[in-house]
Amino acid sequence: MMPTRRAFLCAGLAVAGLPVSAQTDDRWGALRGYPESRSSFERLPEFRVGNYSGGHERSIRHHVIQAGNRVAAWNDAPLSDFRYRSGLQHSSPDAYLAQWPVTGLLIARDNHILFERYRFARQPSMRLQSWSMAKSVTSLLLGICLDRGLIASLDDPAARYLPELAGTLHGETSLRHLANMCSGADVVHARDNAVLYPGALLGRDPDIARTVRAWNQRSEPAGTRFNYNELCPLTLGMVMRRVTGGSLSAFTEKALWQPLGAESSATWFTDARGAEFNSIGFAARLRDWARLGHLVAQRGRGPDGRAVVSEAWINECTSWSERDAPVRHGRVRLAMGYKALFWHARADGSRPAMHGHHGQRVLIDLPTRTVLVHTAVDQQGAWEHELQDMFDAATQV
Repeated sequence: MMPTRRAFLCAGLAVAGLPVSAQTDDRWGALRGYPESRSSFERLPEFRVGNYSGGHERSIRHHVIQAGNRVAAWNDAPLSDFRYRSGLQHSSPDAYLAQWPVTGLLIARDNHILFERYRFARQPSMRLQSWSMAKSVTSLLLGICLDRGLIASLDDPAARYLPELAGTLHGETSLRHLANMCSGADVVHARDNAVLYPGALLGRDPDIARTVRAWNQRSEPAGTRFNYNELCPLTLGMVMRRVTGGSLSAFTEKALWQPLGAESSATWFTDARGAEFNSIGFAARLRDWARLGHLVAQRGRGPDGRAVVSEAWINECTSWSERDAPVRHGRVRLAMGYKALFWHARADGSRPAMHGHHGQRVLIDLPTRTVLVHTAVDQQGAWEHELQDMFDAATQV
């Protein structure tokens, strides 16, 4: 019997190494060339691959962050036959990629790339969406503002820099409590994003400042409890725009993106007034995400050995004082901590990480300076435990 056209297509996808789901029910839109949707945050899975690798830039306002002339070089040093143990099974990164809907996976140490793969027809030249990993980019910018004396203290209230927020909940909250998601605001991430996003990013006239200023219902005193939400980093973004005198993207370009040696431009979503929605929406190439992780792994030092952000800020992000008690390891989640817009898998602060919706991750091991970048289009299933096992093994090779 002659094979069908669909059989030929699926055979081609198998050769390309695409996951089984793409070969069978076309959940991710492979047979349609990974289409994009122009309806902003389209929820249907078949649009995610296209939207998360450039499509959103054609449907959502954004600034462009230009790379500089000096690129920090990576040396390709691929691991041979890298395997790891996860549960009772031995596996490999390629087997992991065949099982989960991952668009890119990169493992690096120092200036060496040990493993790099792209799936779903994605290419190294594509900018990949980060979702909430943008919060950790915000953290690095906050550290640079402190380093330069633009912000006097992490324990200053936001209204010290934004007088128009005087008397408001977020204006009265310290930058520390904002960075630790402990503002005390009556906001529930899963419930209130349906209001917050149209008002501050996706509506007819989105305005971040208006949204932050108006959100004044308090559920507890600031510094009481970890409560993950978008308003805290958005307030920090407002502070940084004020103290730098321009857009957050312009500051990122000169103070972070070019000094770390990025190879290509990045983008960042904005509201209608050009203010970055810095809770999410930062997109960059996989290798540039690795450079951001490498910057943290090098304790703030760029490719020329100079500090892009101070070691003092990296130390601040990876340690807890009494003022940070609500976000200590084990208080946020059973086996997770939080500090200054970074997640932490270990109580000693040696494993800071950037986390984003639908499986976006930059994992960093400070003792070995190992970095893992993971971009994906879904977060269902037990992938994260296996990814941590892979990363553990990578730190040992």
